[in-house]
Amino acid sequence: MSVDRVTDQRSEQEFALEVDGHRAVAAYQLEGTTIVFTHTVVPPEIEGRGVGTKLIRGALDIVRDRGLKVVPQCPFVRAYIEKHPETRDLLA
Repeated sequence: MSVDRVTDQRSEQEFALEVDGHRAVAAYQLEGTTIVFTHTVVPPEIEGRGVGTKLIRGALDIVRDRGLKVVPQCPFVRAYIEKHPETRDLLA
């Protein structure tokens, strides 16, 4: 599996992760110092390989580095935070 780093595509308001030529994204809306994750999309070609988890982990690392707080509207992001207590301090 060829995995690149998670990148913040600010103009598109999404974090992106390219894997084997396919692009997984976590869309967001930035509201001051709060970031609202609205939905996550992993193409069927790369589902079931932990891509969504890697994408959200990387996105939350970037969010932490920027000192932002998270509103997990997206069920996938909410589930990730519930499963990873070390990320709960990011919640708005």
